[in-house]
Amino acid sequence: MAGRITGTRLAVALAATLLAAVLGLTAGGDRSEAQSGLGLARIGTFDQPVHVAHVARKRKLLYVVEQPGTIRVLRKGRRLGRPLLNIRGRVRSGGEEGLLSVAFHPRFPKNRSFFVYYTNDAGNIQVDRYRTRKKQPKSATRAKPRSRRTVISIRHPGASNHNGGQLQFGPGGQLFLATGDGGGSGDPNGNAQNRRSLLGKLLRIKPKPRGGHRSPKSNPYVGRRGRNQIFSIGLRNPWRFSFDRRNGSLWIADVGQDRFEEINHRTLPRARGANFGWNCREGREPFGGAAPVCGQRSGFTNPVHVYGDPGCAVTGGYVARGRGAPRQLRGRYVYGDFCTGDIRSLHPANPSGSDQSTGLTIGALTSFGEGRRGKLYAASRSGAVHRIVSR
Repeated sequence: MAGRITGTRLAVALAATLLAAVLGLTAGGDRSEAQSGLGLARIGTFDQPVHVAHVARKRKLLYVVEQPGTIRVLRKGRRLGRPLLNIRGRVRSGGEEGLLSVAFHPRFPKNRSFFVYYTNDAGNIQVDRYRTRKKQPKSATRAKPRSRRTVISIRHPGASNHNGGQLQFGPGGQLFLATGDGGGSGDPNGNAQNRRSLLGKLLRIKPKPRGGHRSPKSNPYVGRRGRNQIFSIGLRNPWRFSFDRRNGSLWIADVGQDRFEEINHRTLPRARGANFGWNCREGREPFGGAAPVCGQRSGFTNPVHVYGDPGCAVTGGYVARGRGAPRQLRGRYVYGDFCTGDIRSLHPANPSGSDQSTGLTIGALTSFGEGRRGKLYAASRSGAVHRIVSR
C-alpha cells in the first residue's frame, strides 16, 4: 500500500484516491471495458479488501481478506453470511495496519490449517495458524477460534507503516512472508540491511503444528551471522510477492521512497541470500540516506523494472497462467499502482521493454489475487473486488 508519500501528502492522496474510486473518476474509474479487449467483472463489495485467495481442491470457494480483521467466503460467487474468520478484536487496523493476507496449507483438505498475517493490538507483525471445523459443509468455511496458535511475532516499534503483509506457501511447501523495514523515512533504524533484524526481509519458515516454527537448514544465515528465518534482505515495504505457477520463480513488488517503484524477479535459488538493495539503493541507484554499512556491501540484486511519477506505491501481482487467466495476459506479470490505479503487465523475458498498460483502472488498488485455473482478481480499498476477464 501507499509508502512513497508521507504525512499530510499521504492523507490527502489516500482521501483523493478513495473518493475517486467511489465516484469512478480515477483515470476512467472502474471501467468494465478496455481498449485491450480486457474487462472487469465485479464479484462483490467488501470492507476494505486487501487480499483474494483460494484453495486448489475447493473449487467452488473464494476467500476475500478484509483489512479490519475478517475473511469472507464466496461459494459459487455468492458471499456466505458468516466469515471464515473474525479477529477484529486482535487486529490494529487503519492506514497500512490490519489483517493483510491469508495462506492455506498445501495439505489443507487434510489438516484444515490456514495462516493469517496481521498487525496485532500492540502494532507488531504476527502470523497465526488456525484450523477449520471438521464437519461438512463447514470444513472450509468456518474457522475454529480456539485452534489459534502463534507461529511468529515480529516487534515493529515506532511507526505504524511499512508492515509488508504478504504470506504465501512456496515451492517445497515452506511458508514465506515479506516484512517492511519498520517505517520512517529512509529506514532510519537501518533494519533492511541488518541481518539481526527480521524487518525489511523475505523470511522462510516451517510452521510447527502446535505453534512456533523452525527455520529450514538451507536458509542462508543458518549457522552464520544473521537470523535463521531470513531468506533475502534489503526490502523497504514489499507489497505483494508471488511465485510463478509454471516455474516457481519469485516476483516481489517493493514500494519505493521518493523516486522509484521497483519489481524484482529471481529464480528461487538465486533469491536465496539475495540483497535487494534498500536502503543502500532505491531502484538501481544509490540512496542518499544510506546506512553506514552500505559502504561495505556489494553484489546488490537490481530490480528488473522500475518506474516513478505519476505512480507512488506499486501493488504486486501474478504471472498470468492457466485457462482461467485472460488470454491477452497469459505468460505476463500483472501488477498495478495504488495511487494511479493503472493495471499493467510485462513479459518476464524483457520486463521494461514489454511493460504496458492493460487499459484497466481500479482506484485505490490494494491487491491482486489468483483463483482456480489461474483466474485473476483485483481489489480496491474502496470495497470492490473484480475479476479480470477477456471481452
